[in-house]
Amino acid sequence: MIVSKYSANGNDFVIFHTFVKKDRSFLAKKLCHRQDGVGADGLIVLVPKDSKECEYDFQGNQSKIDFEWQFYNSDGSEAEMCGNGSRACAHYAFANELAPSKMSFLTIAGVINAEVEAADAKGGMVLSELTPPQILETNIEHNGKRWFKINTGVPHLVHVTQNIEEFDMAEARELRQKHNANVNIVFVDGKNLRVRTYERGVEDETLACGTGMAASFYIAYKEGLVSNNIEVYPKSGDTLYLGVNERSITFKGEVKRVFTAEV
Repeated sequence: MIVSKYSANGNDFVIFHTFVKKDRSFLAKKLCHRQDGVGADGLIVLVPKDSKECEYDFQGNQSKIDFEWQFYNSDGSEAEMCGNGSRACAHYAFANELAPSKMSFLTIAGVINAEVEAADAKGGMVLSELTPPQILETNIEHNGKRWFKINTGVPHLVHVTQNIEEFDMAEARELRQKHNANVNIVFVDGKNLRVRTYERGVEDETLACGTGMAASFYIAYKEGLVSNNIEVYPKSGDTLYLGVNERSITFKGEVKRVFTAEV
């Protein structure tokens, strides 16, 4: 089989497309293994979707759904959504002529709109409009800290910290198990944000998490700490651009096709 390896601001993915939709949890574990496989945080599989189904695009116009995805974490668990994965997936679809530069595709969390900007075969800037955020809880107390719980496609816990360098992995694992959510700390850096994320499915801190950055940004925005369009910096040090519109959160950044190979 032919697969492509993508990197989206520190998150990496194995991606391929097929006509068959089936359980690929075992394949995800095999391909994502760092030593015995390709190595990645997740597996993305593009499958056809009935083009008669429609969703609304960025401008509120009806737009057909171009394809459906299956997303698996590296441990083989299927996830509802992945922000960085949505941008890598959009570039892959455009580069392989599976969708136009402006596209809509179906995830378990719902329909994602995406736009590929200034791209070539090796990568480019991609904008995703995520599913509408849902704030679930606003005052979870743990170890004397206040945590918010929010769903930006998948559930996240968010804590506004005064020191981005102090991220307690034991605490993050405990919270992840207790609330079945990803765990984020966010630091207000002037007008922008710095975010670190412990991801379920990977079960460790990752260099970047799209839905985690979106969750952290949305909480900071709702708390009046930042404006509606800012830069967000994950652990990878890259720059992501997040904003809010009348429907949801927009999320833009660079993606790179690392290689394509036969497995």
